[in-house]
Amino acid sequence: MWSHWFDGLARNRQLIRYDERGYGLSDWTSAGTSVEDWIADLDAVADAIGLDRFPLLGVSQGGAVALAYAALRPERISRLILAGAYGKGRLVRAADDMERDAAAVDMDVARVGWLTQDRSFLRFFASQFQADAPPEQWDEFVALQRQTTSTENGVRFLEALARIDVSDLAHRVRCPTLIIHSRGDQRVPVAEATELASLVPDNRLVLLDSRNHLLTASEPAWPVFVHHVNSFLAE
Repeated sequence: MWSHWFDGLARNRQLIRYDERGYGLSDWTSAGTSVEDWIADLDAVADAIGLDRFPLLGVSQGGAVALAYAALRPERISRLILAGAYGKGRLVRAADDMERDAAAVDMDVARVGWLTQDRSFLRFFASQFQADAPPEQWDEFVALQRQTTSTENGVRFLEALARIDVSDLAHRVRCPTLIIHSRGDQRVPVAEATELASLVPDNRLVLLDSRNHLLTASEPAWPVFVHHVNSFLAE
């Protein structure tokens, strides 16, 4: 599910990625879920590798952390890429009762799916990330979730990310920024991208013809995404 991302982004450059606290090969017992925790983790990764200044890519929920990091560590970030990103979590950005109800239902479905490991709930959650993928790919997404974090962490992080709000930091970003988003994104509405574009000072907004939140290797939008990222980093 991620191999084409790594291959595409690492071509002719060094790609450094890390597992967030609570996920993958990182410590699953580090339970901090604040923006300050995540910024400190990114600092630790950059310091350990010896990076002084570098371009930063934030995908989906990682976009909020990347935005905050670029705003609070302007001396370290040369360029910022926000892919399928948002400044406000779903519970924060809900503007009326219907949106609040939808956000609550979304959280309940995800929470029940994680707590019971019920495939039907988890499959619905997965379908929001790759709306146009075949069902077997949703099952791969579910299997990856089960392998890479605990149920407790999954629920805790989902709730924290639904309430995150870094939009007040957007105006402090000083580096050139590429905001790239699927027009029909089923997980994070395209309105989140246009709002970020209205807040970040020096940005370029690119909308892709896709309904997938996480782009698949086979869809036409994927090479377009790679082209825009390469062009932006080459400037």
